[in-house]
Amino acid sequence: MTVALDIRVLELLCSRLCHELVSPVGAVNNGVELIEEMGADMADEAMGLIAHSAQQAARRLQVLRLAYGAAGTDASSFGEVRTAAANYLSGSKIALEWPAGVLDDALAGHRGFAKVLLNLIIMGEDALAYGGTLALVGSGGTVTVSARGRAAALKPDIRTAFDGACAPGDLSPRTVHAYATGRFAENYGLSIAPSETPDRLDLQLSIAA
Repeated sequence: MTVALDIRVLELLCSRLCHELVSPVGAVNNGVELIEEMGADMADEAMGLIAHSAQQAARRLQVLRLAYGAAGTDASSFGEVRTAAANYLSGSKIALEWPAGVLDDALAGHRGFAKVLLNLIIMGEDALAYGGTLALVGSGGTVTVSARGRAAALKPDIRTAFDGACAPGDLSPRTVHAYATGRFAENYGLSIAPSETPDRLDLQLSIAA
């Protein structure tokens, strides 16, 4: 099955990518300006700011490269995705529970599986506005991303976008990720089943029958 993405969707995905990068890249620029204005007296502090911000930008780029680009489509294992997700969430209010070997790498061999899984991790992060835990478990041919924390849930507009029940023109930078995740899954022959209980959102990913 081939799913086409509207130009509006591509524009919004680019907007999200730029939003993810503008803060750390801006901080790098601030560090350079600090050195230029204050000289050697502020060099150590400025270099610390530059190094931290550059690492943050690199972590976000790695995740978005795998989630939105071609790089995540043909993964042979979950290793790179696991490392990228851990680095992306490092230092945030969200703890990632993804022990090495907990998922069967044979699933990653299905085209697009690892890519969609990473997109679900980002959806889980978005659902944890107050922080919490993202836990991954595998059983048979399925993987579940479980977001646990205060008010963990998909907002109604996010769920509508994820289901593809809205026109591309009605999407926003906040909802476009969920929309793209749903369409990626359809394109790669995958099924995503969301379920919610108080303070918990489960996103189950499997190969469609």
